[in-house]
Amino acid sequence: MIVMQAGVTKSEEAYDGAKWSILGQTYTLKQQSDASMAWHAILPPGTFVPPHTHPTQDEFISVFEGRLDLWLNGKEVIANAGDLIRLPMGEPHGIFNKSSGTVSSLFWVSPTRALRGLFERIHNVGDPAEVVRIAAEHEVDFLPPPA
Repeated sequence: MIVMQAGVTKSEEAYDGAKWSILGQTYTLKQQSDASMAWHAILPPGTFVPPHTHPTQDEFISVFEGRLDLWLNGKEVIANAGDLIRLPMGEPHGIFNKSSGTVSSLFWVSPTRALRGLFERIHNVGDPAEVVRIAAEHEVDFLPPPA
């Protein structure tokens, strides 16, 4: 069992030293317990998280800087700096940086389940098909691209 420890994770630090490069994005772990996990994400222009579902987790994204184009259960929506994105478990979603600027955001999920293990396994994996295969082993189901 992982219990959250009281404290501060400084802006330039990674909790437990965990930092991952995933699909061209940088994820820096900020907090982890069985109940939730949070990471700072940097999404350079043109990067994205393909449409997928989390059947066992709610996910949230707080956009600090930039703009995210989202595909939420078949609808296209936009989130700008200051917005909070709510992604209930089981609802399909995709996250895209279609802008010319970098996006800075804080993602978190509840409960954590197998997500850290997924990030550790797909760190620096360059083959999208392999990412999809590994993700299915960690309770994240990628979907075909939206039409």
